[in-house]
Amino acid sequence: MAVDYTVIVVYLAGMLAMGWWGMRRAKSKAEFLVAGRRLGPWMYSGTMAAIVLGGASTIGGVGLGYTHGLSGAWMVFTIGLGLLALSIFFSARIARLRVYTVSEMLDLRYGGRAGILSGVVMWAYTLMLAVTSTIAYATIFDVLFDMNRTLAIVIGGSIVVAYSTLGGMWSITLTDMVQFVVKTVGVLLLLLPIAVVKAGGFGEMRDKLPDAYFAPLGIGAETIFTYVLIYTFGMLIGQDIWQRVFTARSDKVARYGGTVAGTYCLVYALAGAVIGTAAKVMYPKLPSADAAFATIVKDELPMGVRGLVLAAALAAVMSTSSGALIACATVANNDIWARVRGVVRADGDASGEPHDEVKGNRLFILVMGVAVICVAIALNDVVQALTVAYNLLVGGLLVPILGGLLWRRGTAAGALSAVVAGGLSVVGLMWWYGILANEPIYYGLLTSLVVYVAVSLATPPTDAAVLAAWRERLAGRTPDPAAPEASVTA
Repeated sequence: MAVDYTVIVVYLAGMLAMGWWGMRRAKSKAEFLVAGRRLGPWMYSGTMAAIVLGGASTIGGVGLGYTHGLSGAWMVFTIGLGLLALSIFFSARIARLRVYTVSEMLDLRYGGRAGILSGVVMWAYTLMLAVTSTIAYATIFDVLFDMNRTLAIVIGGSIVVAYSTLGGMWSITLTDMVQFVVKTVGVLLLLLPIAVVKAGGFGEMRDKLPDAYFAPLGIGAETIFTYVLIYTFGMLIGQDIWQRVFTARSDKVARYGGTVAGTYCLVYALAGAVIGTAAKVMYPKLPSADAAFATIVKDELPMGVRGLVLAAALAAVMSTSSGALIACATVANNDIWARVRGVVRADGDASGEPHDEVKGNRLFILVMGVAVICVAIALNDVVQALTVAYNLLVGGLLVPILGGLLWRRGTAAGALSAVVAGGLSVVGLMWWYGILANEPIYYGLLTSLVVYVAVSLATPPTDAAVLAAWRERLAGRTPDPAAPEASVTA
């Protein structure tokens, strides 16, 4: 295992070095939070694919393949579909808005009254998303070093917090590019063909497993429909995803680069399901489906290759964790704390002292990172935490966000009512039916839609001046004062 340990240690050291290098570039708020809005198609595609394909997509995707066969690809497949829909239909408009958070977009669209409440919902989502990714370190470090769960979370989480705090989005972009390459080589080019060969090939797999393992809808139509509601629609509105869209140097990069990343996700989804199916042939009685990835890596791969594939799993977790962390800190600072601070200053603090925005955002990443590590240590169930996060996001914010983009008659009162009604419905229904039930997201989303339409129609239309300013931003005709003057990154 010495070679494998060396690969992992070199990889982790490289992540910290990327953070240090990124710190030298992050000199302004735009550089720190959205990489100066100047990523070209290559870096944009790689980083977008890296953030959406995390530990749940890698370890969990293989686990679903172990349990359900090829139809286990549907969870990650719906993530790819969501990214494709975002890139093709919405990313160009989102990129032209030149904002930093989803709540800022809602303020622009509805006239400055929807931001703080939506910010709280988005903060809760990004916090839980970061927590679920951080919990996954325990599984990987246990396979690598037989390490205590708490220590594994602290070490893995601290590395992500360190490079994210140092260089912000520049550090995360650089590390995500490395992580994208490592995942591609480790999972697609190494683990996938080795797993199929070790299982005896596709013919042997079909002979040893029930036909249901090769049925496209074997996982169940209702489950697939729920995945679409949660993950496909979740991709359209998550702060962690939008913040990557904001890094594109143009709306064309956002559209075409995101389309490439979404297509990559579809391939990755099928690969995970095939690997899990092969693991079922080799290890038919594992105690847990989520152990399939670690077992096949540990027992079937040669030395060195094993270290690289485990580094790929670590890369998957780190990319999602760092993206969720900077999104959580950005929302906490820009959508919640900045508004509270503005109210306090309006009530009497007129010092007018300049505020170091990079330093402030860096501090928030550090504070949120420590909070994420502490919550991850306290929680055990990754699936429940992830379900809560996406139910809150989709149930509370999907309708106001898409309504603002697609329906001119939507109003601020309708948006706020939909956030409250959808969010409370989801929470109440999760308590009534259970966190993992399908009903909370079904009925919560329907409630949000009905309330949004009804209240919007019952209240005066949005002010014409607000809508005119909104259309100017959507068309990209409003200059961005924080836009970089110089180079672009390919």
